[in-house]
Amino acid sequence: MSATISQDTAEATPALAAEPAENVSPAIAVADVERVAATAARAADAIEQVIYGQRQVVEECLITVLAGGHALLIGVPGLAKTRLVQTLGTVLGLNDKRVQFTPDLMPADILGSEVLDQDGAGKRSFRFLPGPVFCQLLMADEINRASPRTQSALLQAMQERRVSVAGQYHDLPQPFHVLATQNPIEQEGTYPLPEAQLDRFLMQVDIHYPDEKAEREIVLRTTGIDDAEAKQVMTTDDLLAAQKLVRQVPVGESVVNAILRLVRAGRPETSSIAEVKNTVLWGPGPRASQALMLAARARALLQGRLAPSVDDVLALAKPVLQHRMALTFSARAEGKSVADVIARLCDHVNNA
Repeated sequence: MSATISQDTAEATPALAAEPAENVSPAIAVADVERVAATAARAADAIEQVIYGQRQVVEECLITVLAGGHALLIGVPGLAKTRLVQTLGTVLGLNDKRVQFTPDLMPADILGSEVLDQDGAGKRSFRFLPGPVFCQLLMADEINRASPRTQSALLQAMQERRVSVAGQYHDLPQPFHVLATQNPIEQEGTYPLPEAQLDRFLMQVDIHYPDEKAEREIVLRTTGIDDAEAKQVMTTDDLLAAQKLVRQVPVGESVVNAILRLVRAGRPETSSIAEVKNTVLWGPGPRASQALMLAARARALLQGRLAPSVDDVLALAKPVLQHRMALTFSARAEGKSVADVIARLCDHVNNA
């Protein structure tokens, strides 16, 4: 991934005037973008030395983390979802943990619990033992296999970056990201994620089978004596600085309009598209607009550009919107999919 800065002055100049970086001169802001873009490009290259043939998946995961969000990874077994999360933790210098979600998993197994201690003088007091959620990168493996009660234990953590145990709040480390995995095929013994929790994921990242060239590389490079190991490229401070810079990336009026047009056209109540009115049961809310704004900024930064474009919005429409929409029963019976509707929404934005 290139870290070269492209001078998109037609889009960036008016936006810079509208959203100047706070207490930072334009020259320093450009230097910061160059530095973060170069570091992010090295991180992407380091991940691709371990995860073969999944360039788009790697990019979408990095965009999610740079935007400060969470991702839902959906793919069949054997596509390196677990290794991808572990590699991300190593390359980005994050403290990562993994929780295998099962039907008997309880909320306390994730959040932690209080235990009763007694000192030498016989005085008793409660002491909080933090659970695995107290990390910087949490892998919730097969999240839909746990009960709704346990799934909801993550809801507050994902949104507020803190948890409540026995009436006491406990702040989570910064940064904090959840990368959850889900198997799209085997649905026996699973519990679908509620819409409120799905909406907390910035993106749904679909992981597909690699092409033949990539699979050949996987076979040759992972079955020998030496296997590629991830190397740290960034530190926690580097990532926090990059996440702060993402929110300072200027956005042109055309990009803002494209985001609003795309999201509002996906709601049956406000859409002017007959297909949406007839097929969509409920559409994306304002959190989808926020996610698109942050993700477009992060994608521009990752690719070494000073400002996002409408192309960034269209490229991110599917991963940002597909888990925030639902079709009517009749539309599903006719074989229509959310992906088809999103493609129609992108055409609507392109033709506006």
